[in-house]
Amino acid sequence: MRSMRTRLFAILILITGLVWLSAVTWIYFSTGSQLERVLDARLMEAARMVNSMVTRRALATAGDAIVPPIATEPHSAYNRQLSCQIWSLEGTLLSQSDGAPQAKLSEKAPGFSNAVIDGETWRVYTVDNPEAGVRVMVGDRVYFRDHLVNNVIAGVLLPALLILPVLAGLIWLSVGRGLTPLSRIARELSTRPASDLGSIEAPGAASELQPVVKAINALFRRVSEARERERDFIAFAAHELRTPMSGLKTQAQIALASADPAIREKALSQIVAGVDRTGRLVRQLLDIAALEAGAGPAAEEPFEAGPLLRSVADELATHTAGSAAIVIDPALAGLRITMPPEAFRLAARNLMENALHHSPAGSQVSCRLGESGDEVTIWIEDAGPGIPEEELPRVTERFFRGRFRSAAGSGLGLSIVETALEHAGARLDMRNRDQGGLAAGIVVPAGKARRLAAAA
Repeated sequence: MRSMRTRLFAILILITGLVWLSAVTWIYFSTGSQLERVLDARLMEAARMVNSMVTRRALATAGDAIVPPIATEPHSAYNRQLSCQIWSLEGTLLSQSDGAPQAKLSEKAPGFSNAVIDGETWRVYTVDNPEAGVRVMVGDRVYFRDHLVNNVIAGVLLPALLILPVLAGLIWLSVGRGLTPLSRIARELSTRPASDLGSIEAPGAASELQPVVKAINALFRRVSEARERERDFIAFAAHELRTPMSGLKTQAQIALASADPAIREKALSQIVAGVDRTGRLVRQLLDIAALEAGAGPAAEEPFEAGPLLRSVADELATHTAGSAAIVIDPALAGLRITMPPEAFRLAARNLMENALHHSPAGSQVSCRLGESGDEVTIWIEDAGPGIPEEELPRVTERFFRGRFRSAAGSGLGLSIVETALEHAGARLDMRNRDQGGLAAGIVVPAGKARRLAAAA
């Protein structure tokens, strides 16, 4: 059942039917109980009335004469409901009403009792009159009582069954009317061009639809912001790629046109540097695209931080010969982290690469372990110029290059680090060192990091 209208209609009809069924059930038992009390009271009053007539000698007593039959007025619907018998205390039938059974109505003591006579169940009330020496019995068939209750229930059900189609039609129209604002919003969205990401205006929408409208408008804002970021990203990337490509072409032309070996060698070295810078930019662009295209968080796996950092340092050392040396704190060898390894490697590589590019030759880039409270931090510290305090809040923006930018940088490394750590459930912490240089920390919650016993 895919239609919301059909689903609501079915639910309302089902609930209405259950309510009516419950009401009919309650009426059935309640009416039966009430009728039992009313009809029992009628039996009691009829028996007492006959007994009072006998007591006042309106009828002859058992010792004087036979009591004449009691005539009843026939009724079309409930003919001869009540039957009366008058017996002597010695067990002789003195009189009975027309239509009363020949068998004794009850053998029980005075009061109410049930008896089965000729296959029919009777409800009987008995009164003893010791003064007159008679026993008065008044009874009616239980069948007539059940018939009366069934007639009452039929009187309730028949109008309900006749009204049910009308009610179903009204419910169907009402549900359709209530869903009109939703259909109006659907029509508005279906006629919009793909470029229109403006907010939906639904001033008359029901309060239940307002959260949906707000959520759609918020989605439009996010999509619009994402498209704006993509446009900026493409424009910045095109600009960053155009510059080194133009430089490579110029240096290649110089190398081809010059006969001086020194000039040719310098041009070729510039080409190598440009290729390295372009290769790094392309890799970073691909990294950002891969992070943003991820359908969900990557699978977390436990790994040891020390060996992974050492493999990244060794990889960078082959591409940055003659730059600063990377020193790994031995304490990191005993740190086991549970998070996506590739996200951690990506963040560590970019932080180390930034540190190497900003550190003077012959200096050191250190990776050390820091612990504070419920967090564990892996600090990557360099001996470079650091970052001006006013630029720290902006260093993770894409293509932002501060005052102390390096020639090989493109302004994407820290943005990649921040995005990768967000996907891994960690965060980036950056601060200037008192002794000079920058400290960039990968902050991992203590629940995702633990020290190995052997290393401790």
